[in-house]
Amino acid sequence: MSDTAILIEGLYFGEGPRWHADRLWFSDFYAHAVKSVDESGDVRIELELDDQPSGLGWLPDGRLLVVAMKERAVKRLDSSGLVLHADISEPTVHLCNDMVVDADGSAWVGNFGFNLDADLKARGGEVFSDHPVANLVRVDADGSVHVAAKDLHFPNGSVITPDGNTLIVAETLAGCLTAFTINADKSLTNRRIWAPLPGVAPDGICLNEHNQVWVANAVGPEVLLIAEGGDVVARVVTGQPCYACMLGGCDGRTLFAVTAEASDGERAAAAATGKIETVRVDAARAGWP
Repeated sequence: MSDTAILIEGLYFGEGPRWHADRLWFSDFYAHAVKSVDESGDVRIELELDDQPSGLGWLPDGRLLVVAMKERAVKRLDSSGLVLHADISEPTVHLCNDMVVDADGSAWVGNFGFNLDADLKARGGEVFSDHPVANLVRVDADGSVHVAAKDLHFPNGSVITPDGNTLIVAETLAGCLTAFTINADKSLTNRRIWAPLPGVAPDGICLNEHNQVWVANAVGPEVLLIAEGGDVVARVVTGQPCYACMLGGCDGRTLFAVTAEASDGERAAAAATGKIETVRVDAARAGWP
């Protein structure tokens, strides 16, 4: 039995959940759409695009940023429609994925680094095999592109602490959360392991007010609450594998878990098994996203 209630179902593969303007916004990969849902389960389509959307965020003036996975670009929703904000194809490989946007509008974007589905099939499903490393890319509010960090093992979900000084990145294929100090010029230094997560493939993450990180485990039906150093503070069991999570709701204490039967692109695109599950937790959302 899961610990959660089902808010909505019938998604293909949800990603990048963000609490914004009293709604949970999220990408649905194979519906090629950005959607939102309120706490009552009312769903609406916010944006459709000819690509797989992933990470979401907003510039300080309120304009939406969305990662176009296949184009390997960040798009911006202006009053005239969806336009190119930044081409990040040169420093990224295969597909781009999750993103966190900070208070100044700088977006930190991860990418696969290689064809994960093909590699998993070739290796019989072994997640932690040797694989190419990837760059973490920073796109500033003006659209300029910078390599923020190199040699990451599938940089995925990311959070920024409330003081704006620390970036925490889920390295999915290293089984850990990695932290960096964010300097005044937005460069990253002092790379360190924030939490080792043996046996876990950390995917989407979010931060609570106690500086603890909720981690969606891409190889298990669960969301784990992790303290710095790696202690597991709490575990929420979901109805199926969980790929992303977000704190939100009217008081910031509803944990939204984005789940699906599988992450393999062929299977996920074939059937709408995706769900958003919810559970109430003790500590509220903090930082970015």
